[in-house]
Amino acid sequence: MKITVIGSGYVGLVSGACLADLGNDVLCLDVDPRKIELLNNGGVPIYEPGLDEVIKRNIAAGRLRFTTDVAASVAHGLVQMIAVGTPSEEDGSADLQYVIAAARSIARHMTEYKVIVDKSTVPVGTADKVRQAMQEELDQRSFDPQSSLLAPEFSMVSNPEFLKEGAAIDDFNRPDRIVIGAEDDAAVKIMKEMYAPFQRNHERLMVMDIRSAELTKYAANAMLATRISFMNELANLAERVGADIEHVRKGIGSDQRIGYSFLYAGCGYGGSCFPKDVRALQRTSAEYGLPLKVLEAVEQVNNAQKSVMLKKITKRFGSDLTGKHFALWGLAFKPGTDDMREASSRVLMEGLWARGATVTAFDPAAMKETRHIYGDRTDLCYADNAKNALQDADALIIVTEWKAFKSPDFGIIKARLKQPIIFDGRNLFEPADMKKQGFEYFGIGREG
Repeated sequence: MKITVIGSGYVGLVSGACLADLGNDVLCLDVDPRKIELLNNGGVPIYEPGLDEVIKRNIAAGRLRFTTDVAASVAHGLVQMIAVGTPSEEDGSADLQYVIAAARSIARHMTEYKVIVDKSTVPVGTADKVRQAMQEELDQRSFDPQSSLLAPEFSMVSNPEFLKEGAAIDDFNRPDRIVIGAEDDAAVKIMKEMYAPFQRNHERLMVMDIRSAELTKYAANAMLATRISFMNELANLAERVGADIEHVRKGIGSDQRIGYSFLYAGCGYGGSCFPKDVRALQRTSAEYGLPLKVLEAVEQVNNAQKSVMLKKITKRFGSDLTGKHFALWGLAFKPGTDDMREASSRVLMEGLWARGATVTAFDPAAMKETRHIYGDRTDLCYADNAKNALQDADALIIVTEWKAFKSPDFGIIKARLKQPIIFDGRNLFEPADMKKQGFEYFGIGREG
């Protein structure tokens, strides 16, 4: 099948590359010529494990190409998949300008039937806006009613993505479900054909109306964010009452109605999805006069949780941290990515700097992004590995749960730190073990 993917960001690249890997003929469009040149030369502008291999393999096979030519991209695909960014507006609503612009571009150039697929994360009602924008463009074009050159028809589909950064290739290739929001049989048939390779073992396709599909994406992320904030609140309570949140997690997670996923206490969630989607869903609900009070609390708890580690540090060292130096392991909002959008590390570092402290930081993937955000400053040093970040630091702070941090050489940590103190924002280690090895250890919900 010929597929056009509009937008070569995270969702567009992963979706386009994986669809090409299934044997489809995929053309990816982006307005940034530097990005397209990089991609056509086999480079990848984002960090996602395994993505570069998939892209290179399919470029070599001739199944994946990249272009800035809008007319060529519209002519190419029966399926026109819109996967552009939907950043947050100041009021929390999703900015749909890029989605609408993509839709108008399709309508200006299409000459035959197309299936327009909203792959971007968009609020309920976006498909209606896309349909209206396309129809406006088609109405402005000249079509001779006496000839065969009539205005081409199109179908609208909502096909939200459920990709986790750091595991996106596996998520695409082994989906829990594939949600298709469509309102005509022709579009459903085409989408079923496109996703047929995923249907061989068991039914994964869920066909529903468009608005339900649009809401499903936001509801999924909001539910996961809620679990995280709930556990963080329980963790803070556990510290007050002398309980251990890890024991609590295992106790409730063993209930099959609850499960263990997203029940880990920590220093807050970040990234491009959860914060933005929680806010956008709240905004949508407010527009309909039905504020979502649970999600208001979820966001408030998460914002506060990002400062929990700083509070622990100032409690131990005092509010004035002038002359104190800290080693920081983990900058990305989660392991497996270089994404630092709304990362807890940023709140922590900026709080430390405001109190006079300096930081030496290391992350396996996000060093380049950190330099892009903060540049060169006297209170931030960039380490080339985790061990070198430790040298002469007053304490080690762990913010991201990279696998490489889970089994460190504690002898080296103790030898390089000025004093054996660890602030663990992801509960990687057991407090009892740390005490036996001579560390002062501060976790989340585990002080007792």
